[in-house]
Amino acid sequence: MTRQVKVGGVTVGGGAEVRVQSMTTTPTSDTEATIAQIVRLAQAGCEIVRVAVRDEGDARAIRAVWDGSPIPLVADIHFSSKLAVLAIENGADKVRINPGNIGAEPDIRRVADCIRTHGIPVRVGANTGSIEKNFLEKYGRSAKALVESALYNVGILEKYGVSDIVISVKASSVPLTVEAYRLLAKKTDYPLHVGVTEAGTKESGIVKSAVGIGALLLDGIGDTIRVSLTEDPVEEIYAAERILRACGLRRDYAEVVACPTCGRCEWNSMALAQEVERLTFAVREHIKVAVMGCVVNGPGEAKDCDLGIAGGKDKCVIFRRGEPYKTVPANRAREEFLAEIGALLEEKSKEKDGTDDAD
Repeated sequence: MTRQVKVGGVTVGGGAEVRVQSMTTTPTSDTEATIAQIVRLAQAGCEIVRVAVRDEGDARAIRAVWDGSPIPLVADIHFSSKLAVLAIENGADKVRINPGNIGAEPDIRRVADCIRTHGIPVRVGANTGSIEKNFLEKYGRSAKALVESALYNVGILEKYGVSDIVISVKASSVPLTVEAYRLLAKKTDYPLHVGVTEAGTKESGIVKSAVGIGALLLDGIGDTIRVSLTEDPVEEIYAAERILRACGLRRDYAEVVACPTCGRCEWNSMALAQEVERLTFAVREHIKVAVMGCVVNGPGEAKDCDLGIAGGKDKCVIFRRGEPYKTVPANRAREEFLAEIGALLEEKSKEKDGTDDAD
């Protein structure tokens, strides 16, 4: 198990649930736009957010952004230890430094002293695009170079009294990313922030991130994650949540089981499955719903679900808790099934309220 650190009011590592992160795309000095984007991210499920600190204006804006942010704020620093110090002094809950460009030991010491004074954590975030020259020359662009670079900088921070540390070793290559994190996990018990950097546009980026992050999470590696997409960052949160759900690390959600359809399907189960997933994505109750195109697997899948539907050309059968509940005309399947989902959610809500009252 990794160590535990606190980022604002959010616990990372040490057995805490895996946290979802993202990064704003607005200029941090545009505080109104930045806060608005952070609010959208938080509403989507983001738990920690990073903001770019390019200059003193961004660093000083941290104070106003922090005041308006509903979630902890991480200052992302490159090239300047002075900006790191200024961001921390203006209220950053955590700072991220890049070993490849933060500077020499005196620069890291300056950041370490400020971190220690303000009692916040730091992420040492190594990327293949900015590996320190000496490690690049010794190991090439490799997992070993990423890990050794990160740990060298961790050692400097430890030397100056910093112990609340998170580490990341990201690459745009999925195999290299996975290799680096597996190697790092054997060498440290600090919490690990996991992601495939520069993963790409929405569709390809989600696939790369799901493979890389998912493989590591199933190995038990990763305390926070970010899905890095060339897209509205809210999409990163939706993708991250789905990865956590697929890995069995989120239980309080509506799981939708749906067949891919084939020539046996004689009704529009695909459209219903898509609508059910959209409508239930934000549900924070563990329910399982099956939308099946025909009778081959439909009844079997429904037996393991709170609610299910399997259909034919003219009629569909709705199942509740594995048992046939009622038969409806295929042209009314959508309305009937959505109504049943609404009833199920209301039932779950009443059960929860009753449990809360008893407590």
